[in-house]
Amino acid sequence: MRIAITGATSMTGIALTRLVLDEGHEVIAIVRPGSAGLDNIPTSDRIEVRTSDISGYERLSGATTCDLFFHLAWNKTAGAGRDDMDVQLKNMEYTLDVVKLAKSWGASAFVGVGSQAEYGLLNGKVNKDTPIDPTSGYGIAKYSAGKMAAILCKQLGMRFCWSRIFSSYGEYDRDYTLIMYLIRTLLNGDSPELTKCEQIWDYIYTGDVARALLAIGLKGVDGRTYPIGSGECRSLRGYVTDIRDSIDPNIELRFGVKEYYPHQQMFLCADISDLTEDTGFVPKYSFKEGIARTASFVKGQMDSISRKD
Repeated sequence: MRIAITGATSMTGIALTRLVLDEGHEVIAIVRPGSAGLDNIPTSDRIEVRTSDISGYERLSGATTCDLFFHLAWNKTAGAGRDDMDVQLKNMEYTLDVVKLAKSWGASAFVGVGSQAEYGLLNGKVNKDTPIDPTSGYGIAKYSAGKMAAILCKQLGMRFCWSRIFSSYGEYDRDYTLIMYLIRTLLNGDSPELTKCEQIWDYIYTGDVARALLAIGLKGVDGRTYPIGSGECRSLRGYVTDIRDSIDPNIELRFGVKEYYPHQQMFLCADISDLTEDTGFVPKYSFKEGIARTASFVKGQMDSISRKD
């Protein structure tokens, strides 16, 4: 099977690319020109790299063929960029360009990658009956893009699934995330400064996100949206303590030093029962296993930088 992936140099894109190759399939990796993450894409005679900015996907029309198409690419996913309405509006347009591209390449199925931000503020476990009430331009754009892509896929005769990824972590994650901040700070022997960490949270390792996405691509029910998480909830303080204990149990965790962000999400957990029932997906990696893999990767990066210095 030939599988196309936009955003192939992202944390999730790299994990998905590796999984697809490990499963014996071919990959068409669509990457931005000059992407700093290009070197992170695996080397294989079963991978074809196509270079295009997200705004230029229509120019790739008909350039190759694929069976299954994953759309991960998105502009401005963090910070103030999430409320850059001009950019988020364009992201919606680009999503429809990708659907047309997938059709031109002969894909029979399209999987779009959304976000838990589509739900807005939550106070319970997310399931198929959870109302949608996004509070950011990013969340609104992701939700709208998914709904429009579903209609277009139906018109073009492609199976369509949408996913909403909850808090994922792993190798190649961005440095500003809480988990990466914790790992780097603790590996340096410093005490991390934290909020009270009272949130109830659902973390999922990027290797399991990739497994969930591939399962959706191969077996997902047409028109269905799948939350992707571990399905387990516990306090953020517990996750933080697990990370500290895995690196150095003697380092102090400075809880309560920082204030919560305005409109801080306090409950985030996915019900993955539909995902499991439809595709057979269950998480493979425990949080401690995922953290061990991630911390080992980060330590390798830090050691490499130290040697160069």
